[in-house]
Amino acid sequence: MTAARGRFITLEGIDGAGKSTHAGFIVETLAARGHAVVATREPGGTPMGERLRDILLAEAMDHETATLLLFAARREHVANVIEPALARGEWVVCDRFTDATLAYQGGGHGVSRGWIEALAAHVHPSCNPDLTLLFDVPTEVSKARLASSAAKGRSLDRFEREAQDFFTRVRDAYRELARADRRRFVTIDSTRPQSEVRASLAEVLAGLA
Repeated sequence: MTAARGRFITLEGIDGAGKSTHAGFIVETLAARGHAVVATREPGGTPMGERLRDILLAEAMDHETATLLLFAARREHVANVIEPALARGEWVVCDRFTDATLAYQGGGHGVSRGWIEALAAHVHPSCNPDLTLLFDVPTEVSKARLASSAAKGRSLDRFEREAQDFFTRVRDAYRELARADRRRFVTIDSTRPQSEVRASLAEVLAGLA
């Protein structure tokens, strides 16, 4: 018998929104329900993708160049990790996917949304998230959390060092995406205490077939 196709869940939000903090909880919750879960991230997820990640997060470049590199990494990721896992019946939890490109490169840096969508249609025409969890915080909260991380000795990447108005544009783009696709997106108020956020996540995950 052919295994039922797995589910594809993506985590989105501006830097400092807390999605990485809760990724492990999401994976553990799904695994406790009996699902085989693959946890991955973008950019990255494959050896080539991780090398491209290092370049993207460290080196200044034209915004369209960055977009093309993101989709190059994404194609490797979809072809070698995401699609094979879903075909085996596994569930995939991915920290960022194409919505991040629409928000960061599109909303934040002004790259054409139509062009990004055309690249997405070519790179992953039949591989799109079943559920997207959007971790949402005001930009002041994001910047304060990033500043706290930097004060503790963590080096911020070039996106995390962007000005607050950049994050405002990115957040606005994310919120627009969520409004346009309410069936796929669930927005999580990530300003709340961790226990409250996780209670909301557990409720959402409990509703998945």
